[in-house]
Amino acid sequence: MTYRETTDFLFNQFPVYQSIGQSAYKADLTNITAILDLLQHPEKEFKSVHVAGTNGKGSVTHLLASVFQEAGYKTGIYCSPHLLDFRERMKVNGKMISEEEVISFVEKYSPLIQNIQPSFFEYTTAMSFQFFAKEKVDIAIVEVGLGGRLDSTNVILPELSVITNIGLDHTNILGSTLAEIAFEKAGIIKKGIPVVVGQRSAETENVFVKAALDKDSFLQFVSSEKLNLESDLKGIYQQENMRTAYATLVQMRAMGWVISDENIEQGFLQVQRNTAFMGRWQQLGQHPKIVCDTGHNAEGIACVVEQLKLEKFKTLHIVWGSVNDKDQNKILPLLPKDARYYFCAPNIARALPVQELKPLAAAFNLYGESYASADEALRTARAAASEDDFIFVGGSTFVVADVLAANSYR
Repeated sequence: MTYRETTDFLFNQFPVYQSIGQSAYKADLTNITAILDLLQHPEKEFKSVHVAGTNGKGSVTHLLASVFQEAGYKTGIYCSPHLLDFRERMKVNGKMISEEEVISFVEKYSPLIQNIQPSFFEYTTAMSFQFFAKEKVDIAIVEVGLGGRLDSTNVILPELSVITNIGLDHTNILGSTLAEIAFEKAGIIKKGIPVVVGQRSAETENVFVKAALDKDSFLQFVSSEKLNLESDLKGIYQQENMRTAYATLVQMRAMGWVISDENIEQGFLQVQRNTAFMGRWQQLGQHPKIVCDTGHNAEGIACVVEQLKLEKFKTLHIVWGSVNDKDQNKILPLLPKDARYYFCAPNIARALPVQELKPLAAAFNLYGESYASADEALRTARAAASEDDFIFVGGSTFVVADVLAANSYR
């Protein structure tokens, strides 16, 4: 098999949540446990940090990984979804798993694994654990896919658990209240394993306190005091992620991990170089300035809008698309009404059709034209914009992915 044939097999053979939504979600750990039994439990062969949360878990994962790399540890990253290449999901010291490694795993194990009928995420989680074990990583930073309690990654016994924050996302799966969603995220808390929670709120605090008490786990809520550190991850919302990562690193240091202040400082400054992280307030062009961001729920988009208010421009152009399971009545009112919109749909089955998005947006006084693709929308915005304008691309991880892929951004 070629690499292209292998990834086509993975995407076509197994239910993919990013493409089809809830029907691909397996709400138990039976399949992943069965697969790991076949692989002789590679997840037990490396140390890890487990990261959950509604927003910021990708940024926190990569901030932590960058610092561990600066400290000299061989560091794995498991994250999702990918933007340009499936292999972005599993990296060691910022280098993606090789095409040959992906092919080898699929050819060797698929005949056995297919009998279990796993989801795409269950399959790739097992692949990442096998990869980390084979590479003999010192530590892997493992990002939860969805929720926590029943997520396929929740078979690891980490050094420490991290929950960034709680927002109303994936409510059709995780629950309709913040407390219900917090309960699912708190499911990653393990007996005797410390947990760091990035955001404290009245609706969720007791959920985490109870879970930590039940598991006899040390619980730390992160302070909201300003952190006197900088990062190459731009956007004011990254301050919260940096505080969460910093608190985690202080805990890890107290547990015996050798991490200097200089390692933290340089790790925060070199996240993109060390880990090849993309899509978070990423600048794609200048004159006009073009920025993309993968924020895709109400809380994440509110942060993006606050960041837009800090930018200086003559006219704001917004390339915007979404998926069909997001609550547009909560998202669209957040967007600036004085922008010119270029509506599109990401190239996945879960996309919200542009013919539905445009009238929904108009109901909130957001006006623009519809385009056949995110790339066409961006090209049109770029042609219409002056050098002093600002173009923002967002609304969905997959809109950002389409633009990055079409324009060969790295």
